[in-house]
Amino acid sequence: MVFLDSSTWTDRIFAGGSWVPGTGGTRDVTEPATGAVLGSVGIASAADAAKAASAAEAQRSWAATPHVQRAAILRKAARLWSEYADEIRWWNVREVGAVPGVAGFSLHVAEQECYEAAALPGRPYGELLPSEEPRLSMARRVPAGVVAVISPFNMPIILGIRSVAPALALGNAVILKPDPRTAVTGGVVLARIFEEAGLPPGVLQMLPGGADVGETLVTHPAVRVISFTGSTGAGRKVGELAGKHLKRAHLELGGNSALIVLDDADVDEAAGVAAFGSFFHQGQICMTTGRHLVHERIYDDFVERLAAKAAAIRVGDPARDEVALGPIIDAGQRDKIHALVTSSVAAGARVAAGAEYDRLFYSATVLADVPPTAPAVAEEIFGPVAPVVRFSDAEEAVRLATASEYGLSLGIVTRDVLKGLDLADRVPTGIVHINDQTVSDEANSPFGGVAASGTGSRFGGAAANVEAFTETRWVTVRRSPPAYPF
Repeated sequence: MVFLDSSTWTDRIFAGGSWVPGTGGTRDVTEPATGAVLGSVGIASAADAAKAASAAEAQRSWAATPHVQRAAILRKAARLWSEYADEIRWWNVREVGAVPGVAGFSLHVAEQECYEAAALPGRPYGELLPSEEPRLSMARRVPAGVVAVISPFNMPIILGIRSVAPALALGNAVILKPDPRTAVTGGVVLARIFEEAGLPPGVLQMLPGGADVGETLVTHPAVRVISFTGSTGAGRKVGELAGKHLKRAHLELGGNSALIVLDDADVDEAAGVAAFGSFFHQGQICMTTGRHLVHERIYDDFVERLAAKAAAIRVGDPARDEVALGPIIDAGQRDKIHALVTSSVAAGARVAAGAEYDRLFYSATVLADVPPTAPAVAEEIFGPVAPVVRFSDAEEAVRLATASEYGLSLGIVTRDVLKGLDLADRVPTGIVHINDQTVSDEANSPFGGVAASGTGSRFGGAAANVEAFTETRWVTVRRSPPAYPF
C-alpha cells in the first residue's frame, strides 16, 4: 500500500476521522525548488473549523480508553515514521525544500516524540494531599479536552508532532491546522500516521487553512487549549484572542538568538558551529543563530573563516543535487530576507560573503561590521544570513545579547565553561548551549522561549507536556456525608 495514496487525500481534508472535501477550495502543492505542482490539497474554511464539536464528542471516549491502549497506539505511530520514512522524506524534500539531512532529522524527532509520548499515559496522574478533614484528598491531572495545534511551514513535521503526540497520549482530541504551504508534510502525513496506528475516528482532525480557520479554532467553545508555533506578531494576536475567551495558549514564537564568541575560543571551532547555526535549513528555524557577537581580539579571523565556509556552501535543488542549502519557501520570504540584507548594507554593514539569490535559492551570507541597530541585527531574518558584531568585554557582550526583544536560544563559545555559565545567567533565554550554536531539539527536553519568543517551556519532556495538556482537579472522598450546622 502506498502511504500517501493521492486518491485518499487529494482535494480533501481529514475531519471527523475521514477524508472529506474541504469547503475552502483547493491549493496546489508546489515544489519551491522548481515551481512544479506536486498535487493539490483541500483547504478548510471557517465553517469546517466550526464543526470542532465533533472532536469533543470523540475525546470523551478516547480519554476513557485504558492507558495501555493509548500507549500502544503512540508506539505504533512511532514505528510508522520509520516504516514509511522514504516516502515521507521525499515529500519533506520536495514540498518544504529541506535537504535530505534536515528531512531525516525531522523523521527522527517525530519518531522520538511518539515514543516519549507513549510513556505519558502510564505516568502517575495525581498526588495525595493532607487534609484537615477526615477524608481522602487528591490532586488529579485530567485531559484538557480539545487541543488546537497551529503549526508553521518551516519544520512542519517537528512543529506539529511535538504537540499532537503528547496531547493525544494524555487523552485529548486534537485539531491540527498546518500551514497551507506545507499541508502534506505538516498535516496529511500526521493524519495518515495516526489513522494507520489505529487512533479512533474524530480524535485527530486536520484542517489546513488560513487565519480565519485559526481564529475560529481559538474562539470555538469546544477548544480549551491552543498550541501555536509561528511568528511573534501572529502569536500576540492568538494570545490576545485566547485570553479574551479565557483559554490557555502555549506560544512558541520568533527568535533572534545570539552566539557569543569569547576571546579564548578556538576560532576554527567557533566558525564551524556558527555556520551551522545560521545556515542550517536555510536559516528558516526559530532557533537560528541570528546574531554573532564576537570579541574584538578574534573578530577579523572569525569573519574571514565564517565567510570562507559560507562561500563554499552549495545551494540548489535538494531533490536532484547534493547541496547543503535548499530553496527559501516562497518569493515573499526571499524578498523579506533580501530587504533586511540590503537595508543593513545601506546602514553600514559590509558583505563578506553571499547576499545574492537565484530564484528561491539564497546564498549563505555573512555581514561584517554590522551596526547593532541595523535591521539584520535588530530583526528576525529567518534566512541564511549571519550578521557579525564585535564587542570589547563581557559587559558589552551582555548588553548586545539582551538588546533584542526575543529570548529563545543562546550559544556561548569559550574554553572556560564556568565563565560561559556565568555569562549565560545574565542573558535571559529559554535555552542555552555552552560551546555549541543555538539550534538543537530533543523530544525529552523542555523547549520554549521567554519575552517575545513565547510563553516559556511548553513543549518537550514529560513534566512540560503534562502541564501543557492537562488540567488539575481537586478530588476528595469521605466515608459518609458530614453533618453541617444548617
